[in-house]
Amino acid sequence: MLLRWLRSTVQRNPHACVSAFFLELDLVLSRPSSISDEAIAHGVATHWLPEIADISYLPWGFGAHHWRATGGGTTLFVTLDQLEPRHTATSLEAAYAGAAALAVAGLDVACAPLPARSGRFTLDVGAGVLSVTPWLEGRSPTEAEAREPRHVREVVLALAALHRAAPLDGMRSWTPQVGPDFADELRDRTAKPWTSGPLAEQARVALAAHDDAIKGWTGRYLELAEMAFSRRDSWVPTHGEPHNDNQVMTSHGLRLVDWESLALAPPERDYADLLPAADLLLPDPAMVELFALDWRLSEIAEYARWFAAPHTGTDDDHTAMEGLYEELARGAE
Repeated sequence: MLLRWLRSTVQRNPHACVSAFFLELDLVLSRPSSISDEAIAHGVATHWLPEIADISYLPWGFGAHHWRATGGGTTLFVTLDQLEPRHTATSLEAAYAGAAALAVAGLDVACAPLPARSGRFTLDVGAGVLSVTPWLEGRSPTEAEAREPRHVREVVLALAALHRAAPLDGMRSWTPQVGPDFADELRDRTAKPWTSGPLAEQARVALAAHDDAIKGWTGRYLELAEMAFSRRDSWVPTHGEPHNDNQVMTSHGLRLVDWESLALAPPERDYADLLPAADLLLPDPAMVELFALDWRLSEIAEYARWFAAPHTGTDDDHTAMEGLYEELARGAE
């Protein structure tokens, strides 16, 4: 999952012409140990780019690995996604297929995955699920640039176009990221010391210290979710994470990338990183609160899984610990 704190810490080269999905900017630098560049190249050549001449690993991505593939005058951005716990093979295929369908239907702001020769958008290669997208020439706005009124207006217009799009058959609907037992299960899991790695106990203590708050957030979250479901007929296609790192400024205008979170939902799902800058929006405060909690609780759940699992104290682990502290502090505020 994309973690807000991780995004903000990655160094950018603002002068590079880069792939749209490069600017998703997470923070996993190591190659995957479970699959080789040659195996990735074979998958791309067999299903997307038969004249592949070169494949280069890109040290970008959190929860995903990326490569640049070239051949026959074409450059592709290649992603290897891990499915659990966020996706199944079916839900990821549906998200990418939905984004492609929106683009075909005229949603110009969507930079969507490309179909393989089979017609599918994902390929199971054992070590994960492979997909490819066009290589965009452009860059993501910095956080400061993304707050400028002119840019915010452009994003608002892009999202308005997405939200006006007709819902597609098979497009998944948003569902709560955690259930009613989340807080109690987390409290039980943090009741005894964790020995899974050098930061495990530090994470456990931080989570246990906030167990009452997490229970309160979860209750409020599910209450608001019920309110959202009562208005199900007003839901629209939403991107899910249209923050500045998933925006690419190109010579042809703004493009939105990374469509794995595409889902029908209240439009406020896409507003979190625009408020309060976007004076063009009139959001429902209850739905804004819902999706703030949606982010916070899903991040807490992700960090809990991370540190309860074996880890060795890498730079990524330490960065994740800072992210955990930030989400807990954000909630306390």
